[in-house]
Amino acid sequence: MARIAGVDLPRNKHSRIGLTYIYGIGPSTAMQILERSNVDPSKKIGDLSDEEVGRIRTIIQNEYRVEGAARSEMQMNIKRLMDIASYRGLRHRRGLPVNGQRTRTNARTRKGRRKTVAGKKKAGKK
Repeated sequence: MARIAGVDLPRNKHSRIGLTYIYGIGPSTAMQILERSNVDPSKKIGDLSDEEVGRIRTIIQNEYRVEGAARSEMQMNIKRLMDIASYRGLRHRRGLPVNGQRTRTNARTRKGRRKTVAGKKKAGKK
């Protein structure tokens, strides 16, 4: 099993898919890394030689911010938005959707479980 940036990559996946298991590397970045390290993207991770894994590892270490560094940078960016009290920072602070989604319905993932409010009955007919 190849271990790159502290992550065990799955042996049975193609290398272009397996690299995306590293936080901070998506499909297009994985393809760029494989292209620059001269590795066939359709080759399985388990079939990569130690030399190929070493080339991939050096490119990732030298040129990309992945795993812990990428996570901490993301948290610092969110903290900065909250500190300057921007709209996006306020949405983060309140635990609401940040990118303009509707919240009257939906948004349950960000808002959490429903909190029932007393006195919110529909007006009945008399």
